[in-house]
Amino acid sequence: MTIRAVLWDIDDTIFDYTSADRVGMRQHLKAEGLPEGYESIGQALDSWREFTDVHWARFADGETDFEGQRRDRVRSFLRTELSDTDADAWFDRHVAHYEAAWSLFPDTVPVLDLLADEYRHAVLSNSSIHNQDRKLRVLGVRDRFEAVVCAVELGVSKPDPGAFHAACDTIGLAPQDVAYVGDHPEIDARGAVAAGLAGIWLDRTGLGGHPELTRITGLDQLPGLLRGDTRFGAPDTFR
Repeated sequence: MTIRAVLWDIDDTIFDYTSADRVGMRQHLKAEGLPEGYESIGQALDSWREFTDVHWARFADGETDFEGQRRDRVRSFLRTELSDTDADAWFDRHVAHYEAAWSLFPDTVPVLDLLADEYRHAVLSNSSIHNQDRKLRVLGVRDRFEAVVCAVELGVSKPDPGAFHAACDTIGLAPQDVAYVGDHPEIDARGAVAAGLAGIWLDRTGLGGHPELTRITGLDQLPGLLRGDTRFGAPDTFR
């Protein structure tokens, strides 16, 4: 197959979501105080990430809406019932600290520069267009992508093939002409492959495993992979 475009995940792929979330929440807890039941900020940070994963999965499965998963994260984390208004206010105060910690990964812009003339670029995210379009603009890379497609507006999220196909339709290409790059082996890489795209797992932490997936450990390896360099696990027919 000949790859003509790259679809990108955002969080923990080109944008260092984990660091921003952790730094932002640490600052938020310093301002708000450690919630009852937590012995340390470190324990609280770990719990926040666990509840984020739990409630984000519920959203991805259609069990709640975008605002609902945010409110439920706050209620689970604080271990108390809050009104929607109070949960929203707590989360909004957190967001101020989180956004102050936003940054791209160091390899993001150099790779986008390297690939700019050879491939078209767009985004497929399981978040909302309001959040992700603004994020890309603040980070200074929105103009690198011809389209930003998000699950909240689509009504379907990765790994459902419909999400990948909608993104391909948006840029007017068949799935076999598109590569998808994301940090999650199942939701991103395997989901893309099942939808007929070339799925690429960006394993920044070196987790390993999943030998059946095409895997890179940094975006610096992506140009060689797209150009057919089989050192990075690309099948001979990848390009």
